Amino acid sequence: MKTKAQDGTTQRLKAVLDVLADQAKGAAGGPGSAVLAEAIARVPLNERESELLSGGVPRGFKALTIASAKLVKAGWMVKGRSGWTITEEGLRATVAFPDEESFASALAAGAAVPAGTPLPAAAGPADEAAAAAGADTAPATAEDQAPARASDQASDQPAAVAIAGNFGSHLGAAEDWAPHFDEVQMVFDQDEKVWKITTDLPAGAYSYKVAIDRSWVENYGAFGVRDGSDHELHHPGGQVTFRYNHATKDVSTS
Repeated sequence: MKTKAQDGTTQRLKAVLDVLADQAKGAAGGPGSAVLAEAIARVPLNERESELLSGGVPRGFKALTIASAKLVKAGWMVKGRSGWTITEEGLRATVAFPDEESFASALAAGAAVPAGTPLPAAAGPADEAAAAAGADTAPATAEDQAPARASDQASDQPAAVAIAGNFGSHLGAAEDWAPHFDEVQMVFDQDEKVWKITTDLPAGAYSYKVAIDRSWVENYGAFGVRDGSDHELHHPGGQVTFRYNHATKDVSTS
């Protein structure tokens, strides 16, 4: 009998494939961490799965990370340096196995996608157009789709995003862990479609979360998990830039 945690992992594996299909229809699907975070957003962790393991990683996140190898083994996904990519066979799998039960059975049995299974409706016309026009036109198809995705992202942004942690005072705020102060608000970059803030921090270990609309009502921690564990930053000292992507709910630093 499957446990609740296993059931959740299977649902999220299907969500991983669906995320890649939704995002790219065969093109690079983005960093693995972003794909995993979106899958967890679609199928939230239960109480047990939210328990933190050593290193502050939620139990369910680790289980999903390990289980994602099954999608690679099935030939439905590729993990590359530039990100995770859904294969054409993976796209067809989303059509052949549209519900959790058929998906789980096929994955467990190593079943092949039935011959003649079409590509998803949204992917088929694009692929046919690319084939008709030749390989040189394929990149243009992706570029034509990109502005629409960027526009959707811009319209879905919150009114304010704060980087709230134990370094708020270094940013000029009156206290730490207070998302309502102006000094900890991030600025939306229209070109990159991410929220950013750059500051100088002394060398040390820092913890933080992202808080939406100047309160803790909606906040995101490590791996983009809502109300999740703190992000951790071990900083050598000097300038650091935080980037928050509201599509994945996750933060990167540079």
